Amino acid sequence: MRKSLILLALSLTALALGQKPKVVIGTGSTGGVFFYYGTAMADILNKAGAVEAQPVQTGGSYDNLLLLRDRTNPQGNTFYCALTTTDSAYVAYTGEEPRFKEKPAKSQRVLFYMYPSFIHIVTVEGSGIQVLQDLKGKRVSTGQPGSSTENLALLVLQGAGIKPESFAKRERLPVAEGAKALAEGTLDAFFWVGGVPTSSIVELSTDLARRGKRIYLVPIDPKSTVAQVVEKRFPGLVSPYKVPKSVYNTRTDVPGLATGNIVVCPESLPEEAAYAMVKAVFDNLQTLRTAVAAAKDTSLEATARLYGKLPIPFHPGAERYLKEKGLIK
Repeated sequence: MRKSLILLALSLTALALGQKPKVVIGTGSTGGVFFYYGTAMADILNKAGAVEAQPVQTGGSYDNLLLLRDRTNPQGNTFYCALTTTDSAYVAYTGEEPRFKEKPAKSQRVLFYMYPSFIHIVTVEGSGIQVLQDLKGKRVSTGQPGSSTENLALLVLQGAGIKPESFAKRERLPVAEGAKALAEGTLDAFFWVGGVPTSSIVELSTDLARRGKRIYLVPIDPKSTVAQVVEKRFPGLVSPYKVPKSVYNTRTDVPGLATGNIVVCPESLPEEAAYAMVKAVFDNLQTLRTAVAAAKDTSLEATARLYGKLPIPFHPGAERYLKEKGLIK
């Protein structure tokens, strides 16, 4: 209680001096939706005068949550906010993720829902890979070490009864590098958990089409054992999702699974700043959607649907905005 009062006093002092909070937004790797979304969001916040926002490129969800936990400095009026998948935020908050076991990220608070992230399993037609079992003996990337992509990829493989040791070669690449390796023929398939569309995969599809080839996404039946394993691990946080064939020029629509994405900020971020951030984003939602295609799923209604579903509380500033809009009581 005493610590909270001290942080509040420091924040109020900074506000009284006319200093806008410095908000550093952890995004993701280039070529992924987080990177573009976080950059566009920072631009909106700066133009609206909500806070002094700065996007930073990172390895994704877990990197961002570590920054929020360890680098936020209320005394210095600096707050690290994170773009994160809901599954990553959940295990960081509960301490189930090893990097957060000793020190869970309990200070995170939800600002708003962004969009669903599809579990992409990307290959090329004619690679001999049509179902998950076909990955055995192939050269496969499971995503960056310790990333949400890697954690979900390993969970999917576990559900399918596949061990990474069964691959001819295992890589651990970010999305842009995975797409490049697949295009160059040094990789047979790669996992990527990200928004639809993901620019690196759109570019890969276009590149392949120029050479008379076609991209192929390995489907996951939402009623399969694989889906059950993933949903048991993250109850209520993973749901069925279908990628329309028009998105990546696949032959058919592709069924699979998606996790949600949210923006979280530290509890110590002043309520007025959090409120101003949410207001700025939703006042300029069309600007965000024009900049980032995946933001078509960013909405106050989707944010309100998430309220109470996560163990992670909403930030009081976000709650205040949702109440004003009549979406929560």
